[in-house]
Amino acid sequence: MNLIPKWAQFVLLAVTLIAASAVPSMPTARSEPPNPIQNPSAGLPHGPDCSGHWPTIVTFVLLKNAGITDNGKVDFSKTKTVRVASEKIGNDLWHQVYDVVYTEHSGRTIEAIAVHDASQEECSMTGVDLYVVSQRLSSR
Repeated sequence: MNLIPKWAQFVLLAVTLIAASAVPSMPTARSEPPNPIQNPSAGLPHGPDCSGHWPTIVTFVLLKNAGITDNGKVDFSKTKTVRVASEKIGNDLWHQVYDVVYTEHSGRTIEAIAVHDASQEECSMTGVDLYVVSQRLSSR
């Protein structure tokens, strides 16, 4: 019997993958927010890629509400959002994990892992669970 819920295993796996693949420059996903309705095959079989949209927006709101950063500090042109995991959990429903990095004008970066559910029609099927990365360790 497995005592750890499946969603917690999924988050742990995603965080492990991010830590194991630490690279100096992550690919950006800052183009126009995806519109799954216009392109129903976008992201299949891994579901829609909501990078730069729902997980990015809600991540900033949660960071701001927690007093970690604010609009005046962040250089939004340097924001990076990368989908790192996506698991189909139902008919047209995916549980997804995103790595979101904000860069402040001072050069300080704030990294967070955003977890939520998405469908081809709507990236915001659920709210976002956010995990702020306080330290990144590498074996390299």
